[in-house]
Amino acid sequence: MGCPTSKGSRRSGRFTWSERPAQRAARGQPPGRIVVARVEDRIRALGLELPQAFGFPSANRIGCVAVGELLFVSGHGPAEIAGVKLAGKVGGDVSEAEAALSARACALSMLASAKAEIGDLDRIVKVVELMGMVNSAPGFNRQFAVIDGASDFLVEVFGHRAGQHARAAVGMAELPRDIPVEIKGVFRLGA
Repeated sequence: MGCPTSKGSRRSGRFTWSERPAQRAARGQPPGRIVVARVEDRIRALGLELPQAFGFPSANRIGCVAVGELLFVSGHGPAEIAGVKLAGKVGGDVSEAEAALSARACALSMLASAKAEIGDLDRIVKVVELMGMVNSAPGFNRQFAVIDGASDFLVEVFGHRAGQHARAAVGMAELPRDIPVEIKGVFRLGA
């Protein structure tokens, strides 16, 4: 995460550090403080807002299940965001770039469900794993590039250390409602 510096403040990962406490104390000033950059503030800084959490249509399944310090998030399609394609086959009527935006919108939808379950996205201390499924036209083999849209978004939101994760990206012949991308994930929770 980097170390505090003696020259003002410096951003690193999810935190902003003031001057080193020992240096401030030597000048008779109170120690510097650590200010946490809130996850939802980072989402807004990217020009996005959390959508409504997806309502699963069957009572036998839910968006998230917390077990110990792990939060398992069900497969989510893309949130409805301007410019994001909500249906079609990638490599056919949906381009790779459009599908990467769809994957980003899936990650945003997952975070909305996570917030509904745990109350505060700042409780997420690590993105553990993503499983990305891409509704692929015959011959399309760049699923990894599509799911990078979600991976890159989560690193932007949680920072490099907390956002880096294990991942699989697979091609599917079909996905529900013809969505181009579906993603599920596992997050580690702190207090």
